[in-house]
Amino acid sequence: MINLLLFPIILPFFFAIVLLFFKENIRVQRSLTVIGLLAALTSSLFLISKVKADGVQAITLGSWPAPFGISMVSDMFSALLVTTTIIITLFVVVYSFSSIGKERERFFYYPAILFMITGVNGAFTTGDIFNMFVFFEVLLIASYLLIVLGGEKRQLRESIKYILVNVISSALFVITVAYLYSVIGTLNMADISVKIAEIGQPGIITVIAVLFLIVFGVKGSLFPLYFWLPGSYAAPPIPVLALFGALLTKVGVYAIIRTYTLFFVHDIGFTHELLLVLSILTIIAGCIGALAYFDLKQIIIYNIVIAIGVILFGVSQMNESGLSGAIFYLVHDMLIKGALFLLIGIIIYVTGTSNLRKMGGLMKTHAPLGWVYLIAAFGLAGIPPLSGFVGKMLIVKGAFEAGNVVGSIIILASSLVVLLSVMRIFIYAFWGKPVELPKTDRRPYRSMMIPSVVLVVLSVLYGVGTEWLIPYMSDATDVLLQPSIYIDAVLKE
Repeated sequence: MINLLLFPIILPFFFAIVLLFFKENIRVQRSLTVIGLLAALTSSLFLISKVKADGVQAITLGSWPAPFGISMVSDMFSALLVTTTIIITLFVVVYSFSSIGKERERFFYYPAILFMITGVNGAFTTGDIFNMFVFFEVLLIASYLLIVLGGEKRQLRESIKYILVNVISSALFVITVAYLYSVIGTLNMADISVKIAEIGQPGIITVIAVLFLIVFGVKGSLFPLYFWLPGSYAAPPIPVLALFGALLTKVGVYAIIRTYTLFFVHDIGFTHELLLVLSILTIIAGCIGALAYFDLKQIIIYNIVIAIGVILFGVSQMNESGLSGAIFYLVHDMLIKGALFLLIGIIIYVTGTSNLRKMGGLMKTHAPLGWVYLIAAFGLAGIPPLSGFVGKMLIVKGAFEAGNVVGSIIILASSLVVLLSVMRIFIYAFWGKPVELPKTDRRPYRSMMIPSVVLVVLSVLYGVGTEWLIPYMSDATDVLLQPSIYIDAVLKE
């Protein structure tokens, strides 16, 4: 039963390998991908109930005792992220059927997605810091294929930047892990936490903490390391952008949260203060970008940057309200960004452009799209009772408890900027004088609407059902606030 925690990683991997043999048969590719994701989703839901009932699940591979073997650990935090990842991927895959194009589908599109999910879920579940690097590489190699798939000039140009930045940050990741190993002598994350506590985080460990922040800050797009993100994410087709925007940056954020609550907790005055300052700068930079552009993709991409800042600001408070708000907001952001990217994909499909100035009057021709988009926009901005509200409120509460009044005000002000940026899309695209639309087939429009609407409904339920979710969120927060729960589960299993 305990091996349940490996299923959300093994199943996508297995189905990805099988798909490699059916390159030309699109129908088989689609069916197998959906079956694989549904099987993985079922196993991850079972895993959540198992973690809820029995606490943190840990397994050390190869019958080695921890900390010598490679540990895989599933606590409530990672189980929730794994489940959210699979849900979003499932809807993006269904959306892809009518939007990605047969040429791309024939070129290992679905195997690449499943390999990427293997890496994402592995990074969320691993209990070994070097193994985290390995899973990062798995998801990055798959993302390299997805970002160039189709070979458009813009994709190829932006992919060079994307690959270079990630190769450099991966090299720095290995160097940082080597530094940590030379000081601590272990790679098991629970054991690292114990060893750092024993030596009391001397200066060298704080240096390593800052290096980790740089490595994961590049992957999670923290200020000033997000420079590569707007261009690179805007290049691939919308389904790929939805996957990248909803999932990839969140792996970097998860890694920061995990290391900064498990390892580097003895010199909070420096490490977490640095995280606090960078997260506020990230929010400000994202706000400027979201207001500066008239391009649909860029506006939502800069909203990713704002959300990263908000989540990490909650983490930097290191109190219960801040951390539970960060977890709540992280899951919300994955769902709502996935939904919003799919919706702007439909707007681009209908209008034939991503330039807001060339749109108008869609409310007359595509009213359902307008209303669904409006709900998602309100959810992103955190208007109660939608999902963005609860997380943001908890983060602000945590900031007030920690005495960070200025940070709280910036967070609240950023909500207005987010609302302004997404309402601008609504006003330009759906109101105003109707613009002549290119001839498009209604069938793909309808089949793209279904997964988009379901994701928006899920995000609404996530906000409305807050009370029901609180026990799960508090379990996830407890593990972050009390590392001993995590350590005991791994080292005593």
